[in-house]
Amino acid sequence: MITRRQLGIGVLSIAGLAGVRLLAPQETAAKAGKFDVSYTPAQWKERLTPEQYYILREEGTERPFTSPLNKEKRAGTFHCAGCDLALFSSETKFDSGTGWPSFYAPIDGAVEQSRDASLGMVRQEVHCSRCGGHLGHVFNDGPNPTGLRYCINGVALTFDAGTA
Repeated sequence: MITRRQLGIGVLSIAGLAGVRLLAPQETAAKAGKFDVSYTPAQWKERLTPEQYYILREEGTERPFTSPLNKEKRAGTFHCAGCDLALFSSETKFDSGTGWPSFYAPIDGAVEQSRDASLGMVRQEVHCSRCGGHLGHVFNDGPNPTGLRYCINGVALTFDAGTA
């Protein structure tokens, strides 16, 4: 029997391998909200790599198992690649087997959520509370103590081993 997680991973994997953009770039949380850090699309394109722009500003998804941060095991803090806000502590990171860095809890106040009804399913999108950048999604199949799995695009993150 195929689980919902396996189905979702399969759809995202096939689309990612095919280079398909899964979400239309209009009406994204990153573009719709007012955030402390805000730039025009042209300014974001100057600040970010093309892949970071696609993930953070157009709500894209990176291919699974491609981010070096998926294997990051050192103590430290994961920051937003768009605005450098500290988002997740390494203490909350775990190996979900999904191919994306996963955490069971964000740093307090670091992320916000919005409804995502793309791909024929309803999910909770996770975005940076300071710049609105798309990070990934949160699911209720994670480990204790929260039971949550924040499935985050590694491209949307930077890692600082100097902070924990």
